[in-house]
Amino acid sequence: MLFSKILLAYDGSKASNKALDRAIELSKATPGSSIQVLHAFDFPRVFIGEGLAPIPASVNKDFYDLAEQTVDEAKKRLADEGVNFNVEMIQGAPAETILKYAKDNGSDVIVIGSRGLGGIREFVLGSVSHNVVQHSRIPVLVIK
Repeated sequence: MLFSKILLAYDGSKASNKALDRAIELSKATPGSSIQVLHAFDFPRVFIGEGLAPIPASVNKDFYDLAEQTVDEAKKRLADEGVNFNVEMIQGAPAETILKYAKDNGSDVIVIGSRGLGGIREFVLGSVSHNVVQHSRIPVLVIK
Protein backbone atom coordinates (compact mmCIF):
# COMPACT_ATOMS: atom_id res chain seq x y z
CA MET A 1 0.00 0.00 0.00
CA LEU A 2 1.45 3.36 -1.01
CA PHE A 3 0.88 6.59 0.89
CA SER A 4 1.75 10.04 -0.41
CA LYS A 5 0.92 12.11 2.72
CA ILE A 6 2.26 10.40 5.81
CA LEU A 7 1.32 12.02 9.12
CA LEU A 8 3.78 11.24 11.90
CA ALA A 9 2.69 11.99 15.46
CA TYR A 10 5.97 12.75 17.22
CA ASP A 11 6.66 13.49 20.88
CA GLY A 12 10.34 12.55 21.20
CA SER A 13 9.67 9.31 23.09
CA LYS A 14 11.39 6.02 22.26
CA ALA A 15 8.25 4.72 20.52
CA SER A 16 7.81 7.89 18.47
CA ASN A 17 11.44 7.68 17.35
CA LYS A 18 10.72 4.16 16.09
CA ALA A 19 7.62 5.57 14.38
CA LEU A 20 9.82 8.22 12.76
CA ASP A 21 12.07 5.48 11.37
CA ARG A 22 9.03 3.66 9.93
CA ALA A 23 7.63 6.87 8.42
CA ILE A 24 10.98 7.42 6.70
CA GLU A 25 10.85 3.85 5.30
CA LEU A 26 7.31 4.42 4.01
CA SER A 27 8.31 7.72 2.42
CA LYS A 28 11.34 6.24 0.70
CA ALA A 29 9.17 3.42 -0.68
CA THR A 30 6.85 5.92 -2.37
CA PRO A 31 8.54 8.45 -4.67
CA GLY A 32 7.01 11.91 -4.34
CA SER A 33 5.59 11.28 -0.87
CA SER A 34 6.04 13.59 2.07
CA ILE A 35 6.06 13.21 5.83
CA GLN A 36 3.98 15.65 7.83
CA VAL A 37 5.41 15.62 11.35
CA LEU A 38 3.09 16.88 14.07
CA HIS A 39 4.19 17.52 17.61
CA ALA A 40 1.06 18.15 19.66
CA PHE A 41 1.82 19.51 23.11
CA ASP A 42 -0.27 20.92 25.90
CA PHE A 43 0.50 23.10 28.87
CA PRO A 44 0.00 21.59 32.33
CA ARG A 45 -3.17 22.31 34.27
CA VAL A 46 -3.64 21.95 38.01
CA PHE A 47 -7.11 21.52 39.45
CA ILE A 48 -7.72 22.33 43.08
CA GLY A 49 -11.18 21.26 44.08
CA GLU A 50 -13.40 22.53 41.30
CA GLY A 51 -11.10 25.38 40.31
CA LEU A 52 -8.14 25.69 37.99
CA ALA A 53 -4.94 26.89 39.68
CA PRO A 54 -2.78 29.32 37.70
CA ILE A 55 0.48 27.92 36.35
CA PRO A 56 3.52 30.23 36.47
CA ALA A 57 4.52 31.59 33.07
CA SER A 58 8.02 30.14 33.54
CA VAL A 59 6.58 26.60 33.67
CA ASN A 60 4.63 27.16 30.45
CA LYS A 61 7.79 28.56 28.84
CA ASP A 62 9.70 25.43 29.87
CA PHE A 63 7.03 23.24 28.23
CA TYR A 64 7.16 25.37 25.07
CA ASP A 65 10.97 25.23 24.96
CA LEU A 66 10.87 21.44 25.33
CA ALA A 67 8.33 21.25 22.48
CA GLU A 68 10.63 23.34 20.25
CA GLN A 69 13.59 21.11 21.11
CA THR A 70 11.54 18.01 20.24
CA VAL A 71 10.56 19.51 16.87
CA ASP A 72 14.19 20.46 16.13
CA GLU A 73 15.29 16.85 16.75
CA ALA A 74 12.74 15.57 14.24
CA LYS A 75 13.76 18.19 11.64
CA LYS A 76 17.42 17.21 11.95
CA ARG A 77 16.76 13.49 11.56
CA LEU A 78 14.49 13.99 8.55
CA ALA A 79 16.90 16.39 6.85
CA ASP A 80 19.69 13.82 7.28
CA GLU A 81 17.51 11.20 5.54
CA GLY A 82 16.79 13.41 2.53
CA VAL A 83 13.01 12.91 2.48
CA ASN A 84 10.33 15.52 1.82
CA PHE A 85 8.90 16.71 5.11
CA ASN A 86 7.06 19.42 6.96
CA VAL A 87 7.21 19.77 10.75
CA GLU A 88 4.57 21.54 12.80
CA MET A 89 4.07 22.13 16.49
CA ILE A 90 0.50 22.66 17.67
CA GLN A 91 -0.74 23.28 21.19
CA GLY A 92 -3.72 21.18 22.19
CA ALA A 93 -4.86 17.81 23.45
CA PRO A 94 -2.67 15.35 21.47
CA ALA A 95 -5.24 12.83 20.17
CA GLU A 96 -7.76 15.45 19.10
CA THR A 97 -5.04 17.61 17.55
CA ILE A 98 -3.63 14.67 15.57
CA LEU A 99 -7.05 13.65 14.25
CA LYS A 100 -8.00 17.21 13.26
CA TYR A 101 -4.64 17.77 11.55
CA ALA A 102 -5.01 14.53 9.57
CA LYS A 103 -8.47 15.54 8.39
CA ASP A 104 -7.57 19.16 7.58
CA ASN A 105 -4.42 18.23 5.64
CA GLY A 106 -5.66 15.21 3.70
CA SER A 107 -3.26 12.72 5.27
CA ASP A 108 -3.31 9.17 3.87
CA VAL A 109 -2.00 7.39 6.99
CA ILE A 110 -1.11 8.22 10.59
CA VAL A 111 2.09 6.73 12.00
CA ILE A 112 2.24 6.85 15.80
CA GLY A 113 4.22 5.23 18.61
CA SER A 114 2.38 2.84 20.90
CA ARG A 115 3.46 4.65 24.07
CA GLY A 116 4.40 8.29 24.35
CA LEU A 117 5.38 10.54 27.20
CA GLY A 118 1.92 10.57 28.82
CA GLY A 119 2.70 8.86 32.15
CA ILE A 120 -0.11 8.76 34.69
CA ARG A 121 -2.43 10.75 32.40
CA GLU A 122 -2.21 7.92 29.86
CA PHE A 123 -3.19 5.41 32.54
CA VAL A 124 -6.18 7.44 33.70
CA LEU A 125 -7.55 8.77 30.41
CA GLY A 126 -6.40 6.16 27.91
CA SER A 127 -3.45 6.40 25.57
CA VAL A 128 -3.19 8.85 22.72
CA SER A 129 -2.48 6.07 20.23
CA HIS A 130 -5.55 4.13 21.36
CA ASN A 131 -7.74 7.21 21.00
CA VAL A 132 -6.34 7.94 17.53
CA VAL A 133 -6.92 4.35 16.38
CA GLN A 134 -10.50 4.38 17.69
CA HIS A 135 -11.50 7.66 16.02
CA SER A 136 -9.42 7.90 12.84
CA ARG A 137 -11.08 7.66 9.44
CA ILE A 138 -7.78 6.77 7.76
CA PRO A 139 -5.34 3.91 8.41
CA VAL A 140 -3.23 4.17 11.57
CA LEU A 141 0.09 2.40 11.88
CA VAL A 142 0.97 1.93 15.56
CA ILE A 143 4.66 1.21 16.14
CA LYS A 144 5.84 -0.71 19.21
